Amino acid sequence: MASSPCSSSNSGGSNFDCGLEIKTRSVEQTLIPLVSQITTLINHKDKLKKTEKTLRAIQKVGQAVSVAVGRFVAVGEAIALENEELKEEMGHACFEARRAGMAIAQLTDVCGAEQSESDGRGTVFSDRTGMVKAARMLLSSVTKVLVLADRIVIKQIISSRNKVLVTLEQLEQVSTFQEFVQIFSQFGNEMVEFAHLTGDRQNDLKDENKKARMAAARAVLEKCTMMLLTASKTCLRHPDCESARINKDAVFQRMRLALDQVIEIVTDARTSGEAKTLPISIYAGIKDFKGKVEGLRDSLYCVPCEAVAAQLEALVEQTEDFTDSAYTSHEQREGILQLCHITRQGTQQLLSTWSEAQSLKAKEVTEEVELAILKTCQSVSELRRELHKVAVGRASELLKLHSDHLVLQALKAAGSEGNLEAVAEYGRTLTEQREQLVETCRLLCHISGTEPLEITCIHAEETFHVIGPQIISAAQTLALHPNSKIAKENLDVFCEAWESQLCDMAVLLKEINDVFEGRRGDKRTYLSLPRAVHSTNLKTVKAAKLDAEEQTTIAKLGLELRLLTSDVDSELERWEEQDHDVAPQCQSMSSVAYSMYLFTRGEGLLKTTLDLFHQAEVLSEQGLQFCSFLQSLSTQLGDEEKMLLLSETEKLAACCQQLQVCAKTPVQGKSATFQKVDSSIQNTKGIVAVLVSLLPLCNKLIKKCKSQRSSQGSPQHWRERQLGTPVKEDALNGKGSNGFGVKTLEQHMANMTFLETK
Repeated sequence: MASSPCSSSNSGGSNFDCGLEIKTRSVEQTLIPLVSQITTLINHKDKLKKTEKTLRAIQKVGQAVSVAVGRFVAVGEAIALENEELKEEMGHACFEARRAGMAIAQLTDVCGAEQSESDGRGTVFSDRTGMVKAARMLLSSVTKVLVLADRIVIKQIISSRNKVLVTLEQLEQVSTFQEFVQIFSQFGNEMVEFAHLTGDRQNDLKDENKKARMAAARAVLEKCTMMLLTASKTCLRHPDCESARINKDAVFQRMRLALDQVIEIVTDARTSGEAKTLPISIYAGIKDFKGKVEGLRDSLYCVPCEAVAAQLEALVEQTEDFTDSAYTSHEQREGILQLCHITRQGTQQLLSTWSEAQSLKAKEVTEEVELAILKTCQSVSELRRELHKVAVGRASELLKLHSDHLVLQALKAAGSEGNLEAVAEYGRTLTEQREQLVETCRLLCHISGTEPLEITCIHAEETFHVIGPQIISAAQTLALHPNSKIAKENLDVFCEAWESQLCDMAVLLKEINDVFEGRRGDKRTYLSLPRAVHSTNLKTVKAAKLDAEEQTTIAKLGLELRLLTSDVDSELERWEEQDHDVAPQCQSMSSVAYSMYLFTRGEGLLKTTLDLFHQAEVLSEQGLQFCSFLQSLSTQLGDEEKMLLLSETEKLAACCQQLQVCAKTPVQGKSATFQKVDSSIQNTKGIVAVLVSLLPLCNKLIKKCKSQRSSQGSPQHWRERQLGTPVKEDALNGKGSNGFGVKTLEQHMANMTFLETK
């Protein structure tokens, strides 16, 4: 993850490269305040008026950076002491960060700027190159510290996985119930710890494909934990039963594969051969094909005809997954083949027209070429619509057909009666259903529309493929031992897993439709095993309610929070730009805070302390996203106004981080839990208080910017030029170029290198 120490400067002006890649949102969010502060210091106007207010603001930001770096480095040094293998690298990065922080503090000590410069001491005004060098060193060293610290998280996950594997091996070898119960109890605790670590990692990952893969692997582990329990118990009760052994072995194998997949994701390495890539879906193929066709407008002489034609043929070949299926109706097959023929004809006409334009040495795309491009794109889009209709239609029919679970019920009944012939018959019926579902998942993968959804389709396909035979082997075991309660329980567990996967498929179908129709759909939050606490005994956190005395104590604090949310509502009523993104984001945060106030009164939807702590995490995430939005907004402002906005933004970020830490810190005992409730409400008050200050400031700044730009274009023109209106969801989540993600951080570094050479 970090191949070499980061270079602090480069007088040659080459591109910044410290060999680091930021892969988690937590590292990004930690860097956001630092990036905003130092870029503010660097990007001030060369001829900035040195008013007392400006000098104080610059010095305040410089001091804040220095203090924050000092605290940050102290944590990094503590991590180094606890982890010998990182001691040297972490020590060097901390030393560089501390040195850069001190340099920035000296350069921003500008309240006596003229005196300082006359004494020969450089300031941010006189030594721009020194400021850029210090800033580059600080960003690179702090990033290095964060990425090194992230290695510790990966190390914890690997260590947890290794413990699970050792216990899994022991479970597989047990021969008595007493031994099994003892070891499985340990295994359960280890799985809770592993679920907690991997759940946090999944939520922190930036790469959506990795998040989807992690969700799939964790879903397997969650479901297999119960299967492992009943399958192992059945084997212990019936040690000579071959079908019980087959059933158990399949569960253990699947768990090991899922554990390996988690490690592959967190370490970016594969333990079993070369990296696995997603198969090219028809959706991706059509998107790429349309891109090449539309690209002909700009590259009349660059794209060979053969490449476009070959890509279409590959696309048509993929549609055979639809047309060759025994479950595709004759009408559907004919419709797909007809659309393939129309698309092929249109492409041939396009390439013919395009070649003619080349022979005439046309400098621009002719009207005939433009028309052929439009027709080709339209025909391939119609093909995609037809394929989507076929796949989604079949999935909907299957879900409706299997909603009554008649085959599963028949298998259970046949097994309980000891009827092996009936089990075999219904097993064949289930196998046919499995083949239909597996093929349908494959078709859904072709038209899903996003790679994370493709990954989910592949997971669904694999799950149906594996669980089908496991249900049959469990039913065979029950048929051989019809009076066995454990064998009956085992079959029930596998049938429930099948039913659960059908429910997941229905959700997946909705998400695919949402993407196709241009709606993103609600993102699902993966609900893992009980979220564990950071303690050695790993007891499950209990959801508690406040008693009468605690309710009375917290009521005053709640009332203060209620008054602050009222202030936010009052400020929002004064807003003229109600459609500006600031207003709805603040309204949303105020609503979350109000629900927490209702908790202090024993009212509302939050019933337990766990509900409150979850809501606190939601509020902190919203607040940090809003901070990211404000960073983008600040780029539209003058230096003094920018300083003012970023100062308030920093306060908000600090409050949100405090609330996040508080909400995620595990506690045990009645007193400690109440103290956490109190701290959560206090931190929420701090966030809402900053919003009360931010709203009138943002209102004023937005109106001022709008007024200044009114002479440059229409209101619509101003809205289009604003970085902050509208801010897309991706940008707020750190995916876009305005989210202060890796790409933006590298851009800042490039700008610093450029400034250094001036």
